[in-house]
Amino acid sequence: MTDATALPDGPVIKGRLSRDDVIMRLGMVVIAIYLVATMVLPLWAMLSKSFSTFKFDLSGYEIQVSDEAGSFEGTILTPAELNAELGVLELGDLDAGSDSRMGLTQFFPDFSFRSPVMYRVRNTTDAGRFLVGSELKTGTEWIELDSNTFRRVQMRPVKSTGLGNFVSYFSTPALFNSIKNSLMIAVISTVITVTLAFWFAYALNRSCMRFKGAFRLVAMAPILVPSLLPGIALVYLFGNQGMIKELLFGASIYGPIGIVIGSVFFTFPHAFIIISTALAISDARLYEAAVSLRSTPWRTFWTVTIPGARYGLISAAFVVFNLVITDFGLPKVIGGQFNVLAVDIYKQVIGQQNFEMGAVVSVVLVVPAILAFAIDRLVQSKQVALLSARSVPYQPTTNRKADNIFLGYCVLVAVFIVGMLAVCQFAALIKFWPYDLSFSLKNYEFDRMDGGGWGSYFNSIKLALLTAVIGTCVIFFGAYLVEKSNGFKTGRAIFQMFAMLPMAIPGMVLGLAYIFFFNNPANPLNFIYGTMAILVICTVTHFYTVSHLTAVTALKQMDREFESVSASLKQPTMKLFSRVTVPVCMPAILDISIYLFVNAMTTVSAVVFLYSPKTTLASIAVLNMDDAGDIAPAAAMGMMIFYTNAAARIIHLILSKGVLTRTQAWRTR
Repeated sequence: MTDATALPDGPVIKGRLSRDDVIMRLGMVVIAIYLVATMVLPLWAMLSKSFSTFKFDLSGYEIQVSDEAGSFEGTILTPAELNAELGVLELGDLDAGSDSRMGLTQFFPDFSFRSPVMYRVRNTTDAGRFLVGSELKTGTEWIELDSNTFRRVQMRPVKSTGLGNFVSYFSTPALFNSIKNSLMIAVISTVITVTLAFWFAYALNRSCMRFKGAFRLVAMAPILVPSLLPGIALVYLFGNQGMIKELLFGASIYGPIGIVIGSVFFTFPHAFIIISTALAISDARLYEAAVSLRSTPWRTFWTVTIPGARYGLISAAFVVFNLVITDFGLPKVIGGQFNVLAVDIYKQVIGQQNFEMGAVVSVVLVVPAILAFAIDRLVQSKQVALLSARSVPYQPTTNRKADNIFLGYCVLVAVFIVGMLAVCQFAALIKFWPYDLSFSLKNYEFDRMDGGGWGSYFNSIKLALLTAVIGTCVIFFGAYLVEKSNGFKTGRAIFQMFAMLPMAIPGMVLGLAYIFFFNNPANPLNFIYGTMAILVICTVTHFYTVSHLTAVTALKQMDREFESVSASLKQPTMKLFSRVTVPVCMPAILDISIYLFVNAMTTVSAVVFLYSPKTTLASIAVLNMDDAGDIAPAAAMGMMIFYTNAAARIIHLILSKGVLTRTQAWRTR
């Protein structure tokens, strides 16, 4: 007995916690600490970084120049006074990043490092600092330097806390324009993808067309490739030397057109899964009533089908919107000069080493992602059951004309998906497009290319296996603790909140947050920075929520009587967990493992800031090779990821069949 009990006319008596209850609560606390350390604290570090402003204080230094005799009897000057006289810098030039430097020699137009003139420099306050080469000088004592040494003197910016970075961001038209671009691309891609996916799912669920199994396989293919791959395919199709560039009628694929087409490709399966699930659940009695009322098929569609699938459509729309607005790989490859938020983060951090502004863009990117996630959760909470015990499953009837129309539509969508993959495979096998179209395997000689070589590919497999094994164990056990624990409602609610948080955080934001948190020498976890461990932790955390929801859904199907029977037989909870819960939930466990494996192979944004020369990954190699102009080898590496994931899916199905035959035999009794 662990719940509080009220005796008649007496105080509330709390039952004593059993040993199993203590173990389960401690386990929940441990995993919650993991989520705090790998999600909450890094995000807090990033948020703090976004409010850290750095500016050069020109009045914080004093300079004195000697005369020809070497005497320092002249006027003491400050860079602020010199700048007021010369106009070297404008106000905006004083904004800086944390690692910025500014030389003092620019305030002396006639400076010569061969001059016999001597210089003296000091800080005006004890908090001031400047560099002489790589040596940091603090305090207010004068430092005497010759001309050759003075040219190496550099000011360091002063740190303060405030909204300066956000003001600078929103007052910079090029950066602020990225918000509009990202929202526009996300909205257009969402409308197109959800529309295409709806009719594709409708054809497979509400018609008697042929080859449904084949079309389902084709629809899921884009999940197996990184989001960069459709960008490469579009370059070969519609680029400056593309195969069918004439179809764009002079428009450029490098920009919003390319991003939208590529986004539709890689988000299509996500929308299809959700909408297909919504359409699969329907009550045939509603359609029978519509027929008896002589409703037209079109009216039945709008009054029965769409209302029944509305929650699936809304959920699919928000999922697609979130995927598009947070994606980095595709706009990086095909976006050209069309800036979006995710690419801005990369440019600020990698291109300009301005981590503070990168944090600001990350905060801006998180806002629409969290809003989309919150609205989706709100909509799903209002969803009601569409099937009751008296419902009759809907069975489509044969309509040759409609079935042929749907078959033609599905063929067009399948050609689009297979065509993109086929173009990438073709590009990977030819010698030199478009001049030498003979086939060769030279593009698979990754060790001769920039990007990490074959080592990157094997690193990705290692990452995927570790993520699948460790992630599945941690996530499923955490879901078991939160679902099957007795009492402890507050703790379980907090744990559930932490488990849902990763879904709302874009991968690129999480990766940048890891830099601020784990790269801090004061952090005791700093030792994992730059290792495979941090890539595994980041990947597990990034894809935690979907796996957690999958595990919770499976665990909810198990009656709590199992725990009651185990307690009455005085069996340890962990014994029940290993001998009953795990075998019963084995289908969900295998689904979680393959989900983590595939996403670990294809992820780009979450790890683009975290890899080291020893831990380069295949998806990052695709990005680096594309940057270096090795587009064909990039396509080859992308196809290696595709084939690896496809093989993993096949192995997963074969193993699942054997494992489930042993662990799920009770279902057929």
